[in-house]
Order: sequence, then structure tokens, then C-alpha cells
Amino acid sequence: MTVPTEAGAALPPVGFDLFLEVWNRAVLGLSTPGHHIAIARWLERCLRTGERRLLLMAFRNAGKSTLVAQFCAWLLAGDPSRRLLVLSATDALATRLVLHTRDIVQHHPLTRALVPDRKAEWAADRFTVSRPVSWREPSMRAAGIGATITGARADVLICDDVEVPNTADTADKRAALRNRLTETAFVLNPGGLQLYVGTPHSWFSLYAAEPRREIGETRPFLDGYRRCVLPILDADGHSLWPQRFPQAAIDRIRRQGGPRAFAAQMLLQPTADHDGRLDPDRLIRYAAEPAYREAHGRAVLDLDGRPLVSAACWWDPAFGSASGDGSVLAALYFTADGLSLLHRLVWLNAADERPVRADGEAEALRQCAAVARWVDRLHLPSVAVEINGIGRFLPGLLRRALDAQGLAVPVLEIANRRPKDARILEAWDARLAAGTLHAHDSVLDGPLVGEMRGWRPGGGGGDDGLDAVAGALSLEPVRLGRLSRTGRRPAWRPAAPTRARTTLT
Repeated sequence: MTVPTEAGAALPPVGFDLFLEVWNRAVLGLSTPGHHIAIARWLERCLRTGERRLLLMAFRNAGKSTLVAQFCAWLLAGDPSRRLLVLSATDALATRLVLHTRDIVQHHPLTRALVPDRKAEWAADRFTVSRPVSWREPSMRAAGIGATITGARADVLICDDVEVPNTADTADKRAALRNRLTETAFVLNPGGLQLYVGTPHSWFSLYAAEPRREIGETRPFLDGYRRCVLPILDADGHSLWPQRFPQAAIDRIRRQGGPRAFAAQMLLQPTADHDGRLDPDRLIRYAAEPAYREAHGRAVLDLDGRPLVSAACWWDPAFGSASGDGSVLAALYFTADGLSLLHRLVWLNAADERPVRADGEAEALRQCAAVARWVDRLHLPSVAVEINGIGRFLPGLLRRALDAQGLAVPVLEIANRRPKDARILEAWDARLAAGTLHAHDSVLDGPLVGEMRGWRPGGGGGDDGLDAVAGALSLEPVRLGRLSRTGRRPAWRPAAPTRARTTLT
């Protein structure tokens, strides 16, 4: 016997919490986490009381998608004629949820009867159970948010992780996502269920409880949706899932991810962009210069007696004046115990670095020669050049400048595709919070501190230094190796090539 609901569909006589327990204990041999039981009871209670617009937010790695797959199988057990559509940021994400649901249908004791004798449609991204009616649509189907779903019909629409960094890291992407999701109103049948599942990835998150008036909202995007919000910490500050996330693990996630990411992904608080300001007071100042020596055919660098194990160098070129875009070279050293030492940040087109006016190729050659001198002076094992825009023709000129000084140093060509704000926050936020980023006197006495204090995502302020440092921090540090064949420069990795392929970041 099934239990009718307001929408005319039916729910199984077995509660969703019991359905979940049967799967976990009888099939997997596992216990069911307490927050899964709480979510299961919330979902069932909403359906039985006629709620059809739902939002489930839970901390990262809470098992949301696993639970939703169980929910979909339970819905099919109640009414095999249901049609479910899963939308995710990518086809792969949506397919993973559909595939998991299909496996549950096959193996759960309460759904095995739904497996058809002839599996005409039983694929990873769509499947059809044994049902009393013949619909054009499968029982369950997966689609990426960019897929064509015109003409599709669904009784249940699951929007699982439609907001991810790749769909929410710029204003244009967020607007496109909202427009796309608005179109789902024409897919869902009257009285159908729409369930959003995810975590916030932006201050302008789809899931925000308050309207974002900065983008013209007068009400939240999911206004009227019943919400279930489960952060990793309860009201008393205790872990919601202590078996998997004890306090030590939570502290580590907070430290490694940084306060902004932790607030969004684990506490489910869309973080205001202005809270992401970079505090220069968190930088740890030092004055020492590295000491270079050679031992047993290897180059060794020490800083105040502390061995330096690797380095990274990034050049973001520009040919304008100091009042325009900065041509910035960032050089960092790294220690074995995880410290990042921002040793130099040089504006190559600043007045003191540009005593003679030069134009065109002469300016490019002058800056390449200056970079080569800094590479030599700081014993840098490689240099990365951002080749977006004017930087595309510079690697060849820089290699010639390095060769002219007898430096066997590889030049890495990097094409940046990610938004600058996202790169800066990702590189700086966690390191500042963890206290692992140190800066030399020359850096802290330069323009960087002003950039840090005035920076806001999307604020349009100066960020050339911040971006160059973010680029250097994004590189895999190059470790100390044997001496190069020139005998003049240390190679920080054995047999380092003088050319490298273009990398997209």
C-alpha cells in the first residue's frame, strides 16, 4: 500500500529513514550518521505536508549526494511512474548521482522489483524502471546545466551542485546560471518537486537567505523554499559528525582552507567579498638575505641558518608607465617546514627601475634584461612568464637575455584563464590565516601593503603585486639540484630544460 500526497503522487509505506537504515546496515554493513537520519526525516516530512520547493545545504563531504541518491530511489519505490531529472554543474556530476541511484534500485531489498526484465534503457546517465505507464522520458536522467532540456518533462527536479566555482566565480557566470535555472520552471510538471542541494561558493550565492541588492535582487533567488541548513558545527560548537570530523580535523580544514573558504563550505555562510580583505599585519617580516654556497656539486641556499628547499618566480609583464599596469616580478623561497618567504617584489616599470625611457622592443629587451639580472642575483632556478596579452612574445626574448648572462634557467609560459580575484583569494587567504607567509623588509616597505589594505574583489583597485605573488604561489616550487653545465648558475632541478610547454591556469 502506498500513501497519497497532495500532488497526487505516492510515498512508500516505509519511511525514508528506515529505507536508509536498511541500505546502510543490510547492504553496506554500515551505521547511519545522525545527520543523515535528520535530513531523511526532514525530506519526508516536507513531502507529507505538501512542501514542493526545498533547499538542502550541508557541509562539504557530508554525504549530501549519497543521501539524495537514496531519496530518489525511495521516491521511485513509492511511485515507479515518476520522472526524475538531475541537473548539475557538469554532465559528469549529474551522471554520478543517477548511476548511484540506479545501483541502489538494483540492490536495495525494497526496490529490486523495479528492475525491468528487459533493460531497454539502463545506462549510467539514464535508466527506466518497470512502471505501469509508458512515458517518453526515462525514470531518471542526468544533464549538465548547459545541456539542452527543451521539451523535457519531470515530476522531480534535483539541482545537485549547480553552483560550483566554475559556474559562480564571475558576475557573468552567476547571471547565466540564474537565467538557466529560471528556465527549469518550464520543465517541472505542476505540483512537481524541486530540490536544490549544495554549498555556497560566492557572496552572491543562489542559496543566500537574503536578497543581494548589489545585483538588483529584491528577494532571494530561492525565495519561498523550505530550508535545511546543516553546518559542520552545532550551536555549541561541537562537530555534527565527530566520527569523521573530530575537532582536530575541523581545525586542520579551517587552517588549510582559510577562514573565508571554511565559513562558506563548512559553516554554509556566503562570505561577503569585503570580508576577504587581505590583512598585511598577518605577514611576518624578516630582513635576512639568502646565503649561497655549493656542496658536493649541489647549490645550497640558507636564510638565517634555515635551509631553503625550493623557489618560485613569476613575471606579469606590462609596458605602461608606473601609473598604469605594473610589470611585476615576484620571487619566493620555501622552507622544508612549509613556510613561504616573499623575498622580492619588483615593479620593472617603476621610475627607479626605468631610468631611461624606452618604447616598443627596446622596452621589452630592457625588462627582459632586468628579469635576468634578478634571476641571477636571487639564484632562482626558473622563471614563469604570464603570456596573456603582450606577454606572448616575451619568453623568447627572455631566454636570449638569460643565455647572454650564461644562465641555464628554464622559462615557463603560463596562460591565465581564471578570474584574477579568485586567483588572489585562493593564493593569499589560507596562507595569511595560517601565518605561513613571510615577507622581506623590501617587500613590506613597497607598494604591496597599500594594495593589500585597499583590495576588494571586483573593487578595481591596484592589484598587480598581489596578482604576481598569487602566480608565484600557484607554481610548483622548483627544488635545489646539481650545478648547471655553465658552472655559473645552479639548476634547482636536474637536467632542467630551457623551454617549457604552455600551461593553462
